Amino acid sequence: MLFQVWAPQAEERVELHLEGAPRPMERDPERDGWWTAEAEAGHGDRYGYALDGGPVLPDPRSARQPDGPDGLSAVVEHSAYDWRHPAGGPAGGLRGAVVYELHVGTYTAEGTLDAAAGRLDHLAALGVTHVELMPLCPFPGRHGWGYEGVSLWAVHEPYGGPEALKRFVDTAHGLGLGVVLDVVHNHLGPSGNYLPVFGPYFTETHHTPWGSAVNLDAPGSDEVRAYLLGSALAWLREYRIDGLRLDAVHALADDRALTFLEELAAAVDALGAEQGREPFLIAESDLCDPRTTAPRAEGGLGLHAQWNDDFHHALHTALTGESQGYYGDFARAPLAGLAKTLGHVFFHDGTYSTFRGRVHGRPVDRVRTSAHRFLGYAQTHDQVGNRATGDRLSATCSPGLLACAAALVLTSPFTPMLFMGEEWGASTPWQFFTDHTDPELAEAVRTGRRREFAEHGWAAEDVPDPQDPATRDRSCLDWAERERDPHARLLAWYRELIALRADQPDLTDPDLASVRTAYDEDARWLALRRGDIRVAVNLAKEPVRIPLGEGGRVLAAWEPVEPPDADGLLTLPAQSCVVLTDE
Repeated sequence: MLFQVWAPQAEERVELHLEGAPRPMERDPERDGWWTAEAEAGHGDRYGYALDGGPVLPDPRSARQPDGPDGLSAVVEHSAYDWRHPAGGPAGGLRGAVVYELHVGTYTAEGTLDAAAGRLDHLAALGVTHVELMPLCPFPGRHGWGYEGVSLWAVHEPYGGPEALKRFVDTAHGLGLGVVLDVVHNHLGPSGNYLPVFGPYFTETHHTPWGSAVNLDAPGSDEVRAYLLGSALAWLREYRIDGLRLDAVHALADDRALTFLEELAAAVDALGAEQGREPFLIAESDLCDPRTTAPRAEGGLGLHAQWNDDFHHALHTALTGESQGYYGDFARAPLAGLAKTLGHVFFHDGTYSTFRGRVHGRPVDRVRTSAHRFLGYAQTHDQVGNRATGDRLSATCSPGLLACAAALVLTSPFTPMLFMGEEWGASTPWQFFTDHTDPELAEAVRTGRRREFAEHGWAAEDVPDPQDPATRDRSCLDWAERERDPHARLLAWYRELIALRADQPDLTDPDLASVRTAYDEDARWLALRRGDIRVAVNLAKEPVRIPLGEGGRVLAAWEPVEPPDADGLLTLPAQSCVVLTDE
């Protein structure tokens, strides 16, 4: 077996330590900074590298870390897994998709990939098409969100390691579900991050909220970009993942003419052509920049989709009335903002943002841009977990308002995304939790979290301790809730709307220019037309009469409702919603 490592920081020698025995490595004469060695090794054998007589460190390209980020690496023979189902989730990539965001560690009390796989039948029955897994790379301790991972080619061992991820993907594909994986390229660690010992993986040229930036454009960045690109392709190739969600791409500092994101998108497209499927990349970006998903031939990055936080913010303020922080711009006229995002994608499309203190965003070309390239949602791990107590919409909104949120998300022109448990109005919070093994880092995270919310009036004792195991335990879904009202009723509503989206072609029409909206800010109603489909929501605490056009047939309604009368007026009960067809 060939062992190879990029270690330009090594001055004199690099040793391979395989099953406890040191072996000298040789410089690769054709690749600057690379060291190689041939050795007999099998699946599961432990190994690591020592530079210039230093400690034995894990392989930066390790596919398995049995003892966590600080332990030795283990050989993984990917070909040994016997796949039961062919690669590829639902045909057509994200077109017509409904995505479900899931955190392995809290989706079940067990917190493993195998336990999560045992619940995938729920998602198949719900009608979603893709499950999006939050990051799986190894991180310190057992429990965490996953955004402080290291070893970007490996799977967190407490979740089950590489074999468990393959079983999960295999089970999902057998149920007709695609799998999306959230990956983090904008920072690593800090705990357990040994990459700087090997080479210039980070640069002082740029700084990010996490410190020195990942080196995408300084000397040595060719190999760093190859490292990240190889990791991304490995998820798609070795684990048959169907798509990747790219965390906070706006934090990727990259001044090169050909950006890393363009390079990654081209490589993923090439892999898809090679394999005869459509793997895709979904960006998280707060830039409100349509160039993120515009074709590379037209000067865009060529990513396949992006999250649309503006739609979330407008919907959240309309439902809750909150106006703190970035909600401020949306709260002045929330229904107007919601109507704008439904037809134009971004609220900030060259408008002034008081939160940023400057003009922000640029318009989307509604004629040439397909709506499926933007994900719309009412809740995400970020928008729930980054609240002081991790409270979901269900903590403050009535079942009727939750039904209205579902109607707007699932009949919007965007690719809908749900956050786990949303479909039954889960009462469990989803809080920020960590399991740092470094006492100093653990205390820094604890005090930093409480200091952050103290600035907004929260007492320290009211902000859950991230390091307390009870914080994670509170965040686990209570699956028994599905059988009780109002949860059971809401779950049936989600199933009905998802089935309706699959049945009615107008609801997956990607034409943004054809979207029509009307609203009354004071009466708190909004109506949406998509082809022959009309949707109306009443967020008020009293019934309203909405000019929706005469006639039609009710396809789905949260409360009993009659079609519009001869004057074209629809009487909609308080905090309720309806979907009609002109037919």
